[in-house]
Amino acid sequence: MMGYAAGLLPEAFNLIVASHVSLCDECRAALAAFETLGGALIDGDNVEPLSDQALEDAMARIALVPQATARAMRRRQGILPTPLADYVGDLDRVRWTSLGKGARQAILPTDKSASARLLYIPSGVAMPDHGHRGLEMTLVLQGAFADDSDYFGPGDVEVADQDTEHSPVAQPGADCICLAASDAPLRFRGMIPRLVQPLFRI
Repeated sequence: MMGYAAGLLPEAFNLIVASHVSLCDECRAALAAFETLGGALIDGDNVEPLSDQALEDAMARIALVPQATARAMRRRQGILPTPLADYVGDLDRVRWTSLGKGARQAILPTDKSASARLLYIPSGVAMPDHGHRGLEMTLVLQGAFADDSDYFGPGDVEVADQDTEHSPVAQPGADCICLAASDAPLRFRGMIPRLVQPLFRI
């Protein structure tokens, strides 16, 4: 959250945090605290004087807020949080690629420092056993998944790192749809997942 407030995260992780914050009141409050802290630190630095046009520019941006808010409220009616809806539009228009066993993914356009993808995992389907070479964050948008150590439902974020080895399983009920971001390829145990890994860019 602090990295997001400071603008230090890769675009893919920014998308995860922004989407989660749009769903979580507690995290919005935490983010506001970090932004206030950052503002206080900046306020103590030497700053450049504002241009003569600064007030007019700020007022023009404020005038756009009601339209943006109305657009955001319309998008919140679906399962996609507003920041994610800005990337993909309607979920019906997402171009999925099959991963097998009914699972699908859609890689989203982000900068090259990390990747972001939507994952669709049918209820009851397990993902291949894998570990992580870097950081992966997964936000649940619909349904739920679980591994040996935890359960993640709508709005929850799993944070996995080099110490995480698991085989997530989509739970009974609604099919699981997630937004995942990672800064390094996964580390699969099985031969077949390792062989197809370059093709699926995971």
